[in-house]
Order: sequence, then C-alpha cells, then structure tokens
Amino acid sequence: MSTVPRHRHLGTATLALGLVVLTDVLRVFLPSVITIFGQAASTPAELLGAFALGWFVLALAAPALLRWLGAGPVGLASAVVLGAARLALTAAPGGRTQLWLATAGLLAGLVWLAATAARVTRAVPGLAFGLTAGGLGHALFGTYDLVWWQQWEAWAVSVGLVALLLLAEVAGVRGTGEVQPAGVAGAAGVQPAGVAGAAGVQPAGVAGAGGAGPGGQTWLLAGPALLLAGMLALSPAVAGTAMSFWSGSAGTAGPPLFALAPLSLAAALFLIGALTPPARRWRPLPPALLLVGTVLFGYGSPTLLAVAMVLTAAGLGGCLALAEEAPTTVGACGRAATRRAYAAVGGMVAFAVATVLYYAAYDIGYPNGAIPVLVAVLVGLIALGRFRTAPVPSPEAVATISTEVRLVSATMAAVVALAAAWAHGPWLVASNREGPPAQVRLVAYNIRMGFGMDGRFDLAALEAAIGRADVVVLSEVDRGWLLNGGHDTLHLLADRLQMPYVFAPAAGALWGDAVLSHWPVRQARTRPLPAVGAPTGAQALGVTVDFSEGVRLAVVSTHLQPPPGADPVVQARAVAEFATGYADGAPLVVAGDFNTEPGDAAFTTFAGAGLRDALASARPLPTSPADDPRAQIDHIFVSPELTATDPVAVPSTASDHLPVAVTLTLPTN
Repeated sequence: MSTVPRHRHLGTATLALGLVVLTDVLRVFLPSVITIFGQAASTPAELLGAFALGWFVLALAAPALLRWLGAGPVGLASAVVLGAARLALTAAPGGRTQLWLATAGLLAGLVWLAATAARVTRAVPGLAFGLTAGGLGHALFGTYDLVWWQQWEAWAVSVGLVALLLLAEVAGVRGTGEVQPAGVAGAAGVQPAGVAGAAGVQPAGVAGAGGAGPGGQTWLLAGPALLLAGMLALSPAVAGTAMSFWSGSAGTAGPPLFALAPLSLAAALFLIGALTPPARRWRPLPPALLLVGTVLFGYGSPTLLAVAMVLTAAGLGGCLALAEEAPTTVGACGRAATRRAYAAVGGMVAFAVATVLYYAAYDIGYPNGAIPVLVAVLVGLIALGRFRTAPVPSPEAVATISTEVRLVSATMAAVVALAAAWAHGPWLVASNREGPPAQVRLVAYNIRMGFGMDGRFDLAALEAAIGRADVVVLSEVDRGWLLNGGHDTLHLLADRLQMPYVFAPAAGALWGDAVLSHWPVRQARTRPLPAVGAPTGAQALGVTVDFSEGVRLAVVSTHLQPPPGADPVVQARAVAEFATGYADGAPLVVAGDFNTEPGDAAFTTFAGAGLRDALASARPLPTSPADDPRAQIDHIFVSPELTATDPVAVPSTASDHLPVAVTLTLPTN
C-alpha cells in the first residue's frame, strides 16, 4: 500500500524554507571564518579555507546517518538545530560564540539538506523558490541581514521563519508516515503517478519498481546553484553595484536610482526558466546563457555586470529545469534516497571548494575569473545530461506547476524586487547651495568590509566612528562578495550617512575604495596601480569636491598593497604621480590605508611630491590593529595651501583599523 503525502507541495515548501534559513547561516559563517577564526591577509588563506571546507566534508557522513536512523527523524532534529542556531545568531553575539553557533548551524543545515534530499525526489521547485526567496528577502532588507539588526522586528521575522520551517518538517514527517530507517525496503513502494509528480515526496523507507524518482543529478546542482545565485544571479548587492557603474564615469561608480532594479528581471527569468520544462530544440540555450553570463562576470567590464547577472539568472534557471528532466536509474528506493543525499552534500562540497578557491585568490594572488565559469560548465554538463542513464521524458511527463502559477510567481518576484528598489533607492543628494565652508572635516577609514574586531557586521558602530565628517575616504569597501555575506556595504553606509559616493574597483568589480561627500563631486577618475607581486589589486581614485564659487578640493583615495616582505614604494610613486597630475594645481588631499610607516621609503615618496603629513602634530598615531594599535599605516597627506588641525585616530573596534580624521582649512582664494 502506498503512502500519499497530505499536501501536494509540502516538500517544495519545506525545501524552500530550509534553504532560506541555511543561506542566512552561511552569510554569517563565511565572514566569521575570515574575521574570527582567522584574519584575512594575515592568517594563511590555506588554513582559513581548510577550516571552512572541513565542515562541508564532515557532512558527507550524513547519508550513513540517515540509513541508520531514518531521514525523517534526522531531518527534523537537524532542522531544530539549524533553526536554533539561526535564532541564536539573531542576538549578534560576535566573537567565538558567533563562530561556533554559525558552524553548528551550517553543519546541521547540511545534514538537514541530505535528509530532505532522501525524502524529496523533485528538487527543482524547492530550489528555485528557496533561492529566489533568499535573494528577494535580502533585497527587501537592503542587503542588511536580520541577524545584525538587534531589533525586535528582526526577532519577529526570524522566529516566524524558523517556526514555518519546523512546522513544515513536522508535517512532512507525519505526511510520509516514515517510521523506519531509509535503508529498509518495503514491499510495494509504487505511488500513484499524479501524486509522485505533484508533490515530489516519497517515504524514504519504501522501495519498489516505481519509487526511485529523480536521482542525484538534480540534487548535485544544489550547491553550484546556491553559489552562482549568491555570487551573481540573484544577489541584490550585485544588482545595485551593477547599476552604480552605469551612474559613474571613467571606470567609477556613483549612486544610481532604483539600484536593485536588475534583480526584478533576473528573479523573474530565473523562476520562469526553472519552472518551465524546456522544449527539446531549446535545450542548449540555458547552458549557453549561463556560460556567457559567468564569462562576462569573470572577465568583462564592470559596466556589463548587470548583463552578466541577468544572463546568469536566466541560464541557471533553465539549467535547473533541464536537470529536472533527467531521471535516475530505476532501483530500490533506499538506494535512490542515499544517492540523492550524497549528491546534495556533494554539491555543497563543490560550493565550498569553489568559494574557497575564488576568494583565496585575493590573498594568495592567482587569476580567479575562470572559477565561476567552471562552475557554470559543471552545471551545464549536468543539465545537458552528460551523465544521464535513462531516456529523457517529455515535458508533459514532468510538468507539475501550471503556466498560471509560473507566471504569477515570476510576476510577484519582479514586483517584490521593484518594491525593494523603490524602498532602498538610494535617494542621496549633495548640495553646495550654501556656499563654500571655511573648514571641512575629512575622515579616512579602512572599514574591513564592515566587520568589526568581534566579527559582527555593525553599521551603527561604523557610523559612530565616522562621526560628523564632511568628506569620507574609505578603503576595503565590499559591494557584494558572497564571502562577506553579500552586502553592499557602501550603499548601506552611504544611506546612513546621507552622503553620495564615488566608488572605484580595485580587486574585481565588487571590492575597492570610495569617497563620500556632502558636497557635489566632479571629474571622477581611477588608475589601477602596478601589482609588483602583491596578491590583491590596488587603485587610486580621484574626485574633485565642488564647494561652489570656484572653491574646490581634489581628493585621492587609495589602499596600497605591499608586495611580500617589501614596502609599497612602486605603488606610492604611482599614486603620487597620479594625484599631483589629477589635482592640476588645486588643493589636494591623498588619504587611505598606505600599509607603510612614517619614515619608510613609500611614506617619504609623498613628501617628495610636495605633500605634507596632515597627522604630523599627533604622531605617533597608530591605527592598526584597532583593539591594540601599534602600526601607523593609515595616513592623510595634503598640499601646502591646506591647513590641517585637530588630527586624531578615533577609538573604535568597528573595523580592524582606526579611522583617522583631520580638519582642513580651505584657501580663501
């Protein structure tokens, strides 16, 4: 006798909810590795990667646990641990507590995913809705995760999300009637065709000729799809950054209107592609779109980032639909469930490997543009059925979601994304109507992607450290790295400060330096700096602040990257040459993280270019590390016509550097 699920799409809903919660935990775990377990750029990247990867590899033991205890009990228990970790992280504990809570939540989430794979044969609808919901939820909150809010609203939403997941898990276990381990075979596991196709859920302990359902191929895509969606296709931070490059000039980016607008098209195309079984003649199109999108992301101009995002989303959705067409070899249900569990965890191991390889390149120094392309190739190969062992059924045989539902889902996704774009603008306006000021307060700050010494993403602390600055020069600005949680830190901070910005990429399109100003800025320019053996890219960004009435100030933002064991002299010379040429006689400020001490050759290069140390009267003025400052590596240099007063390093642990600030008296003429 077959067991019929009580709700048609319970498996889809459970998978989607769990994927959202797991993604939330991942957005805390990944940055915790590089800010709490170790320190990026100082702890060996190999050690950081091994720590992160080890937990994914450990989860490969989950399928054996499922065969021993059963997918239902293990899935429910791991969902409880995942939910508890997610709620505990909402308290933003920081430090080692945060690291181990996120680690426990990640491991529980991976075990839960394996248990879900053992029970849910149709993975694509749940993956599609879960990835889309995760991206849209992140967009609605402006890429500022609820776990960092420390407000009652965050607790309310978090509790509701976890409660829904646990209710779905309980209903799923009861609905399948699973009471025995996944490896135990029953006598007659054949389900009615309409039920199996609709719900995609089967009792893990029942075997039969018709009970295998789709195998591990679709579940193997869970990890790669999560990577490509979070890194590019459904990332609201990437959407905003892409739009900002269309608002900038000469390779720079400025605050756009409706920054998140590309996400609406990307989410709609992704959902339609994933939920629509493709016609046979169009089968090569989704892998081709996915490949082109990732190539543009890895090797294209930043101005093509929006195109790369939309193409990747459309291609990824279509590839998921293609993979859903391919069934596994018919066999015992217990063996098929185990294969799906291994495939799900194996796909997440692939996620971890690709993530580590991609972001470690910025610490070790090797080209990484090919990594998302290789992930896209893997997805395309699976989607095209290179490992297919059975004939492809017709689209009618696998279609479970009506055209109306597909269109409504895609339309709702687009509307939600547009609502997020309207809500988060950014609506930033600079004005010089009041005329030029006599003095301006300038702050230079390496913000370490927004993460403090305790590993928390604390925008309020960053805002407090910057204070009432008029012009802000930022280093280590992250605009969407999945490694750091997928935040657009610049957008979030600029919105809090109500200061328009100019951004210049230094290491890929999403990481670099910025200048924020209450006054309008003109003539933005950027120049890449010679690498000379440094693993991380560097640049010099020049902007001209227009105070009106002919009063202007040239500001150059940079972050020198020293070659191993050497002073960044070559880059310092390049910055000095660029800055003096860019200013062209106007009052000039050069500020940022120079990774050089007073008296070093790179430091004295700026004196040789006619600039003065604006912090000289307060020396020694150590700025790093923030909790025990010893190194003087953050500096402000000014041209002789500017008078610098009140230099200070502001005490704060909102980053691993202290901000340095100075008041500049502008020339009267």
